[in-house]
Amino acid sequence: MTLDQYRDLADRLLGPFVAAADRLGLTPDGVSLVAFGFAVAAGVVFALATPLWYALGALFVLSNGWLDLVDGALARAQGIESDGGDLLDHVLDRYADIAILVGLAAGIDAYALGLAAVTGVLMTSYLGTQIQAVGLGRAYGGLVGRADRLAIIGIVALAAGVTLAVGSLPRYPFGLSLVGWLLVFFAVVGHLTALQRFWGAWSDLSA
Repeated sequence: MTLDQYRDLADRLLGPFVAAADRLGLTPDGVSLVAFGFAVAAGVVFALATPLWYALGALFVLSNGWLDLVDGALARAQGIESDGGDLLDHVLDRYADIAILVGLAAGIDAYALGLAAVTGVLMTSYLGTQIQAVGLGRAYGGLVGRADRLAIIGIVALAAGVTLAVGSLPRYPFGLSLVGWLLVFFAVVGHLTALQRFWGAWSDLSA
């Protein structure tokens, strides 16, 4: 159950955005930097932890995810795909993940949960690229991929904002806020996804 399997569909929807970026004279690396800027902005506003900022952060996260697709499609359209661009994209994605999760953790003062979530997410991404490094191709499978994470963060951030804005809604279901449970989810599922990817690759290498 990962949204990464719908990349082909997403690519077909990117046309107008790729054309607009091209008309503006943007390069794929430029789009990657703009996407990263949205992630950093999301982390900052999540740390403020108010209903309005959670809603704005959700928009920033979704913008980061969409532009992360646009940069690759733009590179293909302009015929300038390169290993350097791919490297920059992966590095910025990892820093973007850190910025977003640290901002979420700071907003609820739960740094231990934030650390657990960050390590789970980073290990998931590391296994994806390490599997590619040993010649098995880029791994996007598993319980939760990056596209899933960003979609879930956007939805939960909006829900967290609503619970803060509407006083009659429970703010701490089962002892944790919605953002707290989100960090727990990423901590647990992130490491499980990493292990799932590892086991699949190990099985392929051992076959």
